[in-house]
Amino acid sequence: MNEIGPPSENASSEPSENKAQIARIMLLGHDLRAAVSDILGGLHLLADEDLSPGMRLQFERMRAAGEDMARLIEEGFEIVTDQAVGPLRQTVQLARLLYDIEMRWTGRAQEKGLGFHVAMAPDVPVLVRLDRIALERVLSNMLSNAVKYTDSGSVRLALTVEANARLLFTVLDDGPGFDPELRGRLFRQGARGEVPGKAGNGLGLFISRDMARRLDGRIEVSNREEGGARVALSLPLEGLMPPEMAIDMPLPDLSRMRVLVAEDSALNQAVLGHMLSAMGAHCDTAPDGVEALEMLDNGSYDLAVIDAEMPRLSGLDLIRTLRASGGRHSTIPIVVCTAYVLRANREAIVAAGADAIASKPLTAIEPLAEAITHAMERQSADPAGDGRRPCPPVVDEAIFEELLAVAGPGASQELLQRLISDLTRVERGLVAGLSEPNLPLVRADSHVLLSVSGAVGAVRLQELSEELCACARREDIAAMQLIGRSVLTQIDRLIAYAGRRQRRFDEVGA
Repeated sequence: MNEIGPPSENASSEPSENKAQIARIMLLGHDLRAAVSDILGGLHLLADEDLSPGMRLQFERMRAAGEDMARLIEEGFEIVTDQAVGPLRQTVQLARLLYDIEMRWTGRAQEKGLGFHVAMAPDVPVLVRLDRIALERVLSNMLSNAVKYTDSGSVRLALTVEANARLLFTVLDDGPGFDPELRGRLFRQGARGEVPGKAGNGLGLFISRDMARRLDGRIEVSNREEGGARVALSLPLEGLMPPEMAIDMPLPDLSRMRVLVAEDSALNQAVLGHMLSAMGAHCDTAPDGVEALEMLDNGSYDLAVIDAEMPRLSGLDLIRTLRASGGRHSTIPIVVCTAYVLRANREAIVAAGADAIASKPLTAIEPLAEAITHAMERQSADPAGDGRRPCPPVVDEAIFEELLAVAGPGASQELLQRLISDLTRVERGLVAGLSEPNLPLVRADSHVLLSVSGAVGAVRLQELSEELCACARREDIAAMQLIGRSVLTQIDRLIAYAGRRQRRFDEVGA
């Protein structure tokens, strides 16, 4: 009689070992996500620092690369844990995508002494819905090849819409072009890497072809008549337009108005011009502060949209000069465009004489429209035109005073310090959560804000926090990021208010 022995050691342990490995991988994924979240949060906080143009470029390059790394980590762990569900379609803000590409590749091109330029046609849609990771891989490989094989001149990326309703990303370089003998093998591993003096494994176009298929797109390569190479990725627009394209808020009517856009980036000039034209405005552009000032001296404008950081004359210096001039544009409504900054920068912008702030990169028309509406309302409510009408109160004074009275003189300072500490911590969490985006983190911090703002009588912040939490629950990322900017502004105002009250206690104590 044959005896049936126990299962073999390998047979019994293999399933449990697999489960243990998956558990370890999931734990590692959690730790990596947390680490990347801390890095991104720290980078966003560094935006408050006064950096040189060179350091600012490197900062933006690190931020864009960090956000790419976060997305790649998510895809990697989906694959390793066998949780991938096919291409991940998500809403992509094309202006933000190009801004991040510009930040990442300008530095890399400069390291080789090359110029790098990005342009976007005005008829390109603001939002599309597609697999962003696949798109970034294709574009990165196209740009990597262009920079690698170009020794002088520049590399250019243009985004346009073809007549046959296709989205077209075109990379042009001033390199040697493609060897005709290698054209038939361009999309095989090692193809362009065989160019003498250019070591490499030639994976770029090989990977790009497969990623393009994942996007239902195609890649075309050719040599330019004037010299250099052309690589183009085209995607069908049909099916890419997301429901978020619908604009919920009424746009300000800027018809019959002339707007000056002072911005040194050609990409941002195109984006701002596209958005302002949609509101009916006629736009003129200036590439720096000096030229903007000359245009304001010699022309007639109804509104100015000014970049905070420009060559020759910064945006803030331009505003201060205008406000102090006493000329016809000394009271013009001014919107300042700047990357998200914390309280010190915002206070400096307002102190210089700006009427409203729009956060860069401008990836949707609503934040700009909201800032323009706010700037126009401030000026119409202030016919004297000093541009400094106070904003609505940040808190209900009666509720705040009652809270301090209950705490008593001895505990009031401690209460204010705890309030500032809680708000600062939440602010950092929201900056990281909105940039990734991290929905659980946004939900958790908006819950904290609901409680804190309600306790101190910050009614507007309480309302916005409730809206932000609802957007995070619905996973409506576009609306969440839009409302999040307003929440961060209100947090800044509340921290500044609590700080002033704290200083008042210190002065009385002294």
